[in-house]
Amino acid sequence: MGVFSGHWPSESELDKIRQKVAELSGRDAQEVRVVVSPYRICPLGAHIDHQATSGGTVSAMTINKGILLGFVPSNDTQVTLQSGQFNGEVRFRVDEVQVPKHMSETNGLTEQMDSSKTQEECKWGNYARGALYALQSRGNHLKTGITGFICGSEGLDSSGLSSSAAVGIAYLLAFESANGFVVCPTENIEYDRLIENEYLGLKNGILDQSAILLSSYGCLTCMNCKTINHKLIPSPKVQNNHEGELGNAYKILLAFSGLKQALTTNPGYNRRVAECQEAAKILLQASGNEEEEPVLSNVKPEIFEAHKSELEPSLAKRAEHYFSENERVLKGLEAWASGNLKEFGELITASGLSSIQNYECGCEPLKQLYEVLLKAPGVLGARFSGAGFRGCCLAFVDADRAEEAAIFVKDEYCKLQPELASHLDQGPAVLICDAGDSARVISNTFK
Repeated sequence: MGVFSGHWPSESELDKIRQKVAELSGRDAQEVRVVVSPYRICPLGAHIDHQATSGGTVSAMTINKGILLGFVPSNDTQVTLQSGQFNGEVRFRVDEVQVPKHMSETNGLTEQMDSSKTQEECKWGNYARGALYALQSRGNHLKTGITGFICGSEGLDSSGLSSSAAVGIAYLLAFESANGFVVCPTENIEYDRLIENEYLGLKNGILDQSAILLSSYGCLTCMNCKTINHKLIPSPKVQNNHEGELGNAYKILLAFSGLKQALTTNPGYNRRVAECQEAAKILLQASGNEEEEPVLSNVKPEIFEAHKSELEPSLAKRAEHYFSENERVLKGLEAWASGNLKEFGELITASGLSSIQNYECGCEPLKQLYEVLLKAPGVLGARFSGAGFRGCCLAFVDADRAEEAAIFVKDEYCKLQPELASHLDQGPAVLICDAGDSARVISNTFK
């Protein structure tokens, strides 16, 4: 169980994936293009976007780890894919009409497929098919397939880091590049939403793909989940340095729990959404606005303060988290812009505490990991990355003490959860990251 840091993607990583694709395709490695699709973190704005149309402002940034998809355009419509994490080979054609996966499973429909479609095709290919579905559903006619190899950052459990959105975006960018499509980031946000919501039938928002497609190195991405407006807030060091180097003010720690599956004894995502909606309904009725949609963004903070005593204790807690988290986001954006990382970190910690106490999410191992991070040297603030039922916690830490903090967290968590910690032997227990950039395609033409 170790500690790991470094730049991503390195030239050796790029060369390795280019060589793999060259072997698969029989083409020259110099022809291989690589999609870089980073993972994202959400420092502030926990559970605001989970409420779908309820809106609220969230913050996000990418890290220097994520998905790499090496590919070459095919000479025909064929798509052939292999994975560094999963067995099998995925094969289909870009002129096949895609049927939403959840519809075909629910209604017993059969996807249209050619003779190359075999029974052993792996489910990991669903995101590639979903990307084709998304592009087709908006009138794009693809003529060129790809031969590709996809992999995530080595040894990294991506739970809570938006890996599904990173994968979907990687396939979108590859298909678009192969077919010569010029697509703006906001269009690809919509395309990835179609993959997740329509093709796969997942009820999630657009924070993940927005962060991956809109982020810029050293900036905090600020987005309103209701209006979809966003802005990039650079740190003062980026603004004042013409070379764009952030310097060594902070590092991002990702501390992994060893939990691969969510613990089912904890209240689920959908239940929390329903509780927030019920709280909104009661507050709107109490204020004479029952005709409004029952979502908390339609409730003014002063209405909540005036009528929160009318809510059951659990509903009052959910609403308290929503309104306090919105306030923390706004304060956090100001702290980031002014370079006050101490205050920014304190707000992240407060967000984590509210997620535990008011939103009542998280399992015991993740709560313990959160507490360990808060005791680590140089840590400015910490919270769950995701809902806290599996995966990891994130922390901002003073760059000069990042290694010391990582070793402390690894050792202390191992004492508390030796069995779970033993599951981390094949990968890092604590990852030291830098801020990342947006998703992009790298080709040798632009090296």
